[in-house]
Amino acid sequence: MARVTLSADEVAAFRERAVAAAMRLFVESGYEGVSMRAVAAELGVSPMTPYRYVRNKDELFTLVRIAAFRRLADRQRATAQAHPPGAQRLRALGAAYLAFASDEPQVYRIMFELEQSASAEHPELEAEQRRAMSYLLEAVTDAIAAGDVRGDPLTYAHLLWAQVHGLVSLHLAGKLILGRSFEQLRASPFFAGDDS
Repeated sequence: MARVTLSADEVAAFRERAVAAAMRLFVESGYEGVSMRAVAAELGVSPMTPYRYVRNKDELFTLVRIAAFRRLADRQRATAQAHPPGAQRLRALGAAYLAFASDEPQVYRIMFELEQSASAEHPELEAEQRRAMSYLLEAVTDAIAAGDVRGDPLTYAHLLWAQVHGLVSLHLAGKLILGRSFEQLRASPFFAGDDS
């Protein structure tokens, strides 16, 4: 029997479904707990069908990470567009980052905590990671131009990201032990914009 040639739209549609199914499975079971067979079962297709669309589990996991970073980037873009340039936008971006991690902690872990191949090996993944952070860098650059903050934009953006990412990592690891909860810190003036 001749193999049916799939259109680019058919391939893209199946890959999108496979990524959504794999995301659910990776969230539930972690990387080691997911097999291509399990993804096929989740999709209701034969065990070999996913291999027509992705090479292996690693490629599928990379596609899941791309989708996760795309979701974060889209949220950061919407936040940046909804707030005026300057310190207010910086706070809002930090708060949105914390909200994303709080709303989707398992997805956040997939993005940052699991053993993963280097982003440079996957240009589309690296592009989405950079896009997710580009809104912060742009906001820092605008805040510096407005005189709200001082310093090198790239360094300042890295330090802000490290601060917020560190807070999320401590929260997810259950290591916020000095008498403040994640929720209390999220509501603090640092993120809420109350300078008093």
